[in-house]
Amino acid sequence: MKPIVQISLDVTDIREAIETARMALRAGVDWLEAGTPLILAEGLHGVRTLRAEFPGVPIVADLKTMDGGYLEAEMMAGAGATHVVVMARAHEETIRCVVKAGKDFGIEVMGDNLGCPDMVAGAKMLEDLGCGFVIHHIGYDERRGIAARGQRMPSPLDQLRDVVRAVSVPVQAVGGLSLEQAIACPAHGAPLVVLGAPLTIDADSFKTADGDLESSLRMICEAVHAQTGGIA
Repeated sequence: MKPIVQISLDVTDIREAIETARMALRAGVDWLEAGTPLILAEGLHGVRTLRAEFPGVPIVADLKTMDGGYLEAEMMAGAGATHVVVMARAHEETIRCVVKAGKDFGIEVMGDNLGCPDMVAGAKMLEDLGCGFVIHHIGYDERRGIAARGQRMPSPLDQLRDVVRAVSVPVQAVGGLSLEQAIACPAHGAPLVVLGAPLTIDADSFKTADGDLESSLRMICEAVHAQTGGIA
């Protein structure tokens, strides 16, 4: 799979999300993500608005589904999402329900291994249950809490290669990556590069970061797209 750049719209205002998305697409971003803060703030309306504004662009709805999987996936598909996210820590039946809804409504399912005691086994389980993508994810609270206690902050890079080797579906690494680390993800076998908090979004206020973000994004997209993917 050729490298893909996805921007996570982790903002709480749909107008700001649209402005950020327009800028990101001009810079070369491939996919948009309706981040969890945006979905909490704007719900289906936010996804419908993104679809109306950007009719040909893949939209990932980061639902982090834990239950009611079929209905949640169906609703987001109806609103225009092309991808939905289900958690590995959900019951297996919930994951199966989301996968079935994906097939019924023509959307892709991304499985997120956040919080799994065994991250590699969690990723493999998601693939076995039918998820077409794996998100290898170290959570926001986990990272900040561990760092606050003076311990080394965990990174998705710690086990990324093991996750990539364990599954045959495309992998995305999420959680506290620097820009340099995010750009390098395709070299680790993870072709789906996601940019969000704190790369392009202020992680504390959930607003678009300051600075010349468009120029930075353009350079990031060029660097990612120039790669071929695969473990170096």
